Amino acid sequence: MLFRSAFGTDEDLKNLVQACHTRGIRLMLDAVFNHCGKTFGPWLDVVEKGEASAYKDWFHINAFPLFPKGKDTGDSREANFETFAFTTRMPKLNTANPEVREYLLKVAERYIQEFDIDGWRLDVSNEIDHVFWRDFRNRVKALKPDAYIVGEIWHDAMPWLRGDQYDAVMNYPFGNAIVDFLLTKDWSKTARDFVYRISEISFMYPDRVIRSAFNLLDSHDTDRIVHLLGGRAMAKLALTMLFTLPGSPCIYYGTEYALEGGGDPDNRRCMIWDPTPEEEAFARFVRSLIALRREHWSLCADGRRQYVTDPAHPGFLGITIDHGPHRLRVLINRDEKPIPATVWKGLLGLAPSEPVQNLLAESPLGPGDQLPGHGAAVLM
Repeated sequence: MLFRSAFGTDEDLKNLVQACHTRGIRLMLDAVFNHCGKTFGPWLDVVEKGEASAYKDWFHINAFPLFPKGKDTGDSREANFETFAFTTRMPKLNTANPEVREYLLKVAERYIQEFDIDGWRLDVSNEIDHVFWRDFRNRVKALKPDAYIVGEIWHDAMPWLRGDQYDAVMNYPFGNAIVDFLLTKDWSKTARDFVYRISEISFMYPDRVIRSAFNLLDSHDTDRIVHLLGGRAMAKLALTMLFTLPGSPCIYYGTEYALEGGGDPDNRRCMIWDPTPEEEAFARFVRSLIALRREHWSLCADGRRQYVTDPAHPGFLGITIDHGPHRLRVLINRDEKPIPATVWKGLLGLAPSEPVQNLLAESPLGPGDQLPGHGAAVLM
């Protein structure tokens, strides 16, 4: 598990971490401790030597020979060992084995000790036992108490978030709720449906867990958000909702330039290095969200939210966020028809003539402060 030359040398990684820290950026690495690749040394030894291999207990092997059909068909359902995702390319590691545990925990320690990384993102972490993750946390936090540990879990993750394992998980439920509302799914046809769903998710976890959640809309495991929502206008709505939720908003590389892409591997297209004027305009919008979040982080993190919906405009969502003397108002119009200022101002308790200023770049209010179709605004 050395930092492979295909991705740079150890020295390259040290320089990258140092350059990030100089700029106030923290760097996390992605750890896959659930399974290995088919070229992993201990696995190759098992493939070669079979039951005589010193590493046979490093994996979940049900019987020998490994491949009853006499060859590797690529389908783990035709093999005698456990894998990830039904492919023989990814044998599952036996993290109950003391040698395996120590090997993996030393990897976690090494990248903090030698490279000064700032955290770990843990792949398919729900498929590894809780005892391992408690040891992992103890070893990592002993070296760097503020190291951020985030697990990839797609479902209810409370068993991992009791303070003895992860700091946070990838909050796919929030992202899915946003996407389903914007796509008018059968179970999320109205803004009120969205409010019910986001409230249900929020009540699943303590406030401290929600405030540290790793919120995202897309990743290397999903369609890209611009592709999924059918265009940039709807993607702007999704990002506005993401950035005004409690927790840490996460942007998948390229989303800041509206990079498109369907399922894997299309969602891993090369980064946009020479943006078009339209892509640069989208980036200005994202930068305005980032600036808003940085300036009003305490509001977004700790504020009390009041949701406003209107049966006459099922795609309208208003969110008032209060924290002390400060307030933000978030407006979302999922539907094509503009919403007159008299309507949305009345719903949010504003006088019809009260002047407002949208803090979002590249997302202006319409004539007379109407909220455009597929439009968003964030007001002080």
